[in-house]
Amino acid sequence: MTTELIHIGFGNIIAINRVIAMAPPNSAPIKRMVQEGKSRGMLIDMTNGRRTKAVLILDSGHIVQIALSTETIAGRLTAGRGGQD
Repeated sequence: MTTELIHIGFGNIIAINRVIAMAPPNSAPIKRMVQEGKSRGMLIDMTNGRRTKAVLILDSGHIVQIALSTETIAGRLTAGRGGQD
């Protein structure tokens, strides 16, 4: 299996094939998940001090906060695959 990397802003790159879900950070369940990830030491903040616009859940159980929206990430994935789903 190949590792597909994607730029998520401010010099940060993530292995997108490890992501199982992307969600906006404003719902109560996602906020709870972020707090639990922080308390377990499984939260990775890749916002570089910017406002969190999306939360990624990885297959390892890590929670990643990013400063790009889920739509932007989805657009980069589509562009990276030549427009194929």
